[in-house]
Parts: sequence; C-alpha cells; structure tokens
Amino acid sequence: MHEFTLDKIDIEILVALQLDAGISNLELADKVSLSPSPCSRRVKLLEEAGFFRGKVTLLDPKAVGLPVNVFIQITLNRQEKKNLEVFEKNISLLSEVMECYLMAGDFDYLIRVAVPDLISYQIFLDKMTEMEGISLIKSSFSLKQICYKTELPLKHLNIV
Repeated sequence: MHEFTLDKIDIEILVALQLDAGISNLELADKVSLSPSPCSRRVKLLEEAGFFRGKVTLLDPKAVGLPVNVFIQITLNRQEKKNLEVFEKNISLLSEVMECYLMAGDFDYLIRVAVPDLISYQIFLDKMTEMEGISLIKSSFSLKQICYKTELPLKHLNIV
C-alpha cells in the first residue's frame, strides 16, 4: 500500500463501501457530502492506494446449501518453511476452505470449512488426511452462528 493519509471523508467512503459495494457514485457522493466527480476521484485514489481487495456479493450459506461450518485445528509434523508453504498451497486449492490462518500456540493452522452436511465433511476430511506433513486434525462443529461481519472496524482511524 502506498503512503496515503486518510481524512474524514475517505473514512466515510470506506465505511459506506464496506456496507454496500454496489452503491452508485451518485448515492455515495450524497452520503459523504461531496459532488459526484470529486467522490469518484477519491474512490479511485483509495483503490490505487490498495485499500480495496475486491468487490463481492455475499451469499447466504444456508440459501446455497452450505449450512455446516467446521473449524479445524491442524498440527504439522514439522514447522519448516517448506512444509508450511506446501500445506498453505494445498489447503488454498480446496474450495470448501473459507478461511485459513497460521497460528501461534497449541496448533499450527486454524481453518474454517463450509459444507452441506456431515457426509460432505467426511469426504473433505479424507482429502485432508491424504496431505503429507499433517500430524493432527481436530474438528469442531459450529452449532449456531452468533455474529458474522465482513466490515472492518474503522473507529481507530477517526480523524477530528
């Protein structure tokens, strides 16, 4: 990301776009009290500065038949750079993996998997057990999603 100093309007733009990436420039400009042309210019500058990773439409997992979330703790045999890189490459190829984090602590990786049912999870788990270098797989099933956000908190950026 380039050196970029955010002001109050930039933060308002970021907040608005996190809530609705499909908002028209006219609506966005009105929301942040700018005319359309300067608003569009600011969005372009924010994009060029690397503040956006992309624009997506968030689907409802239940509506598309993926109601089961499984959180999996993975421990590797050895924490060598090569092993980490191989695991990260392989895990990224599995479409069921929604998130993957390298962890500090009792295990090496935490992943979240979205699947339609337990049979599908068993099939996924079979793929995982075929991967070399894994010494332990521990699964926890989500009973209910309490909170899910895609909007990053930006309060720490408040400009007076």
